[in-house]
Amino acid sequence: MNTGWVKCTLCPKECELGPGERGNCRVRVNIDGKLLTLVYGKPCAVHIDPIEKKPMFHFLPGTSIFSIATAGCNLHCKFCQNWDISQKEPEDTENGDLPPEKVVQAARDSGCNSIAYTYSEPMIFFEYTRDASSIARQAGLKNILVTAGYISEKPLRELCKVTDGANLDIKAFSDDYYRNVCDGDLATVLKTFEVMKEEGVFLEITNLIVPTLNDDPGMIRELCRWLVKNGGPDVPLHFSRFFPMYLMRNLYPTPQKTLETARDIAKEEGLHFVYVGNVPGVDEDTNCPQCGIVLISRIGYSVTANKLVNGHCPNCNAVIAGVWK
Repeated sequence: MNTGWVKCTLCPKECELGPGERGNCRVRVNIDGKLLTLVYGKPCAVHIDPIEKKPMFHFLPGTSIFSIATAGCNLHCKFCQNWDISQKEPEDTENGDLPPEKVVQAARDSGCNSIAYTYSEPMIFFEYTRDASSIARQAGLKNILVTAGYISEKPLRELCKVTDGANLDIKAFSDDYYRNVCDGDLATVLKTFEVMKEEGVFLEITNLIVPTLNDDPGMIRELCRWLVKNGGPDVPLHFSRFFPMYLMRNLYPTPQKTLETARDIAKEEGLHFVYVGNVPGVDEDTNCPQCGIVLISRIGYSVTANKLVNGHCPNCNAVIAGVWK
């Protein structure tokens, strides 16, 4: 732009930044008229997780996934469960030095089949995610985005070219909720879902149910109907339990009954694979939608049995949606 200003077109906020100013995400900055990232190769979280923790239940079950994140996020959810990195500037987190090629090497050395860009928001460390994903693809590893999906279409399509799977967080089927609680909008996230489907990314969905805010059965039913219409009945859906966090410590944890009701609604609307998360002891097995037998048994984040045969039910031979090898 004129007189040293720049506009960031990564997400719909399209921040216009004067010299030295940072974007809404805190990690993109105008230096001498150039828009630069402050977090490239500088993760503040590096872990090896079970892939079920993402949560991804239909993508290489029982395997470990190399997981990285940087500081910052372009949404500001008042209930954020990872606010201590997502709502911080990179100067306020402890950051490592791990460029893309070292991410891939570390993943291979640790025996992981895949890499997750997770915890905060991989869309705002876009260049880091894209470059590491490209190198990972060449090395035979798969890439998973764990994301709120608040990104513009052009960079999203570029990233999808090197992305194999994603857990997309649809926070509520309400634009008011997005604007008042998350500082975003619903339409952008739904568009992200549609683009990812078009680009061949395997999708699972998470909906964190926050008591009194997005636990209305009618709203949950609308979400489920939209998913069936736009993604089909085989899109895995995870209803996740809220715990008091960040700016919403006044609320109570989501009652188990609320989550089980949401699961019932989703199944009534035709979704085949519906899970309840963050509640110890609740059944999170994967059943065949055709004959009903248990295909994958889980306790917490551990897979205790996997009866799938080349992605098929061993009893009725039904094809089960997922990435299995």
